[in-house]
Amino acid sequence: MNIKHIRNATLVVEYANKKFLIDPMLAEKGTYPPFPNSPRQDQKNPLVSLPTSVDNIINGIDAIILTHLHLDHFDEVAKEALPKDIKMFVQNEEDAKEVRNAGFQNIEVLTEDTVFEGIQLVKTKGEHGRGEILKLAGLVCGVVFKHSSEKTLYVAGDTVWYDAIQEEIDKHNPEIIVVNGGDNQFFEGGSLVMGKEDIYEVYKAAPNAQIVVVHMEAVNHWGLSREDLHSFIQDKDMSSRVEVPEDGEEYTF
Repeated sequence: MNIKHIRNATLVVEYANKKFLIDPMLAEKGTYPPFPNSPRQDQKNPLVSLPTSVDNIINGIDAIILTHLHLDHFDEVAKEALPKDIKMFVQNEEDAKEVRNAGFQNIEVLTEDTVFEGIQLVKTKGEHGRGEILKLAGLVCGVVFKHSSEKTLYVAGDTVWYDAIQEEIDKHNPEIIVVNGGDNQFFEGGSLVMGKEDIYEVYKAAPNAQIVVVHMEAVNHWGLSREDLHSFIQDKDMSSRVEVPEDGEEYTF
């Protein structure tokens, strides 16, 4: 498989000869207002430019996976740029209705036994924060990719570490795990996605997995920098199994 990190949570995953685009936020730097009640109110989103053109990103894509519909995972530019007949996977009927209203026609709700072109796609649990903030953050999912010719890939989505993530790892035994690790936060409510301690829990829970950390430094409410995460990885002696890609960087497993 090949995993190319585009920006924030946007990934291009080539898996068993199919090409997936995950959580496309495709706007130019500074297109949207900052998320409110959070740091860097003087900076518009996205904070950084795409590493390549939108045409390059969507070229040859076979299917889209939307773990949820927050702006930094599925934005107006993506809605305009993507072909309306492309296969789209969403987490539930509510999201399917919204994506359908944006003009897309080929939508399927992920389950635990979804199959696309011979690839098993397993919807996984996630919690977009802890406690009260969950009501505001709404529902999210992750997805596990399985195929006889590939290693098992787990894209965790916008979730913090909690017991269900341990259960997903134990159940699927993924060899590659992509986590959203920017420790994004509002001024109240705590972490919305994984921070460094959450990433450390994933590292301990999956001793045979390579971990790729994305969703960093791209929207104004980020709380963990790549630099600080690199220092933490060194301190915990995790560097042999944890990658922190720059935008545009890719890995083959």
